[in-house]
Amino acid sequence: MLVDVHCHLTDEAIKANLAKVVEDAKRSGVAIIVTSGLGYEDCLKALEVSDYKTIFPSLGIMPYKLDGYEDVFSLIEKSAKKIVAIGEVGLDFHVNVRPDKELQRKVFKEFIELSLNLDLPLIVHSRSAGKYALEMLVECGAKNVIMHAFDGSASHSLIGFEKGYFFSIPPSVVRSTQKQKLVNKVPLENILLESDAPALSPVPGTVNTPSNVRISAEVVSRIKGISLEKVEEITMENAMRILKIKV
Repeated sequence: MLVDVHCHLTDEAIKANLAKVVEDAKRSGVAIIVTSGLGYEDCLKALEVSDYKTIFPSLGIMPYKLDGYEDVFSLIEKSAKKIVAIGEVGLDFHVNVRPDKELQRKVFKEFIELSLNLDLPLIVHSRSAGKYALEMLVECGAKNVIMHAFDGSASHSLIGFEKGYFFSIPPSVVRSTQKQKLVNKVPLENILLESDAPALSPVPGTVNTPSNVRISAEVVSRIKGISLEKVEEITMENAMRILKIKV
């Protein structure tokens, strides 16, 4: 059994064919999907599409689109018993984004504190800010952390997995030297699988879907030199434990 710990089923590229996307995922062995809302309206949609059998919601907001983040914050508090995680939230220092970094840090800290108060795991976006996000997480005492599609150096991941944080690996690992190095560095006990659908497809320019989580598992198996069955077993156990999902 495979678990997709992070995707966006409410995205227009997927939502129109949601039933088929979910059925294809099941055929590929993906039994659990976590869909993440981005912003207040999208978070409401994430709650709507979740069936709590196959699809579970997490609620968050992009670090470079923080208008109205207070509403997302309040929705998380109200929906704490309905969601499996907070996120994605975090930092994004990509050159083309040019956001207010101090505001990002302030809001990220608030979400870290919220995750501690509600005892919910945190799904962290850290594009071009992996080292800084990890340092903030450690400084703030974050506990249950999923570093989503971490794009930092493999050496920086040490900061995270020594604290018990998890790193979720998307299908783009098949074409990303950086993510292959990350898989090689991070122990299997700290690895999760994600699609980040519709983004981070194994084939550039195509719509990604949760069924491609199997590709992530296959690449982890090859790099680690262990069986695919072992990767499925351990990553599933990791996901169920941090997300507190029982099947």
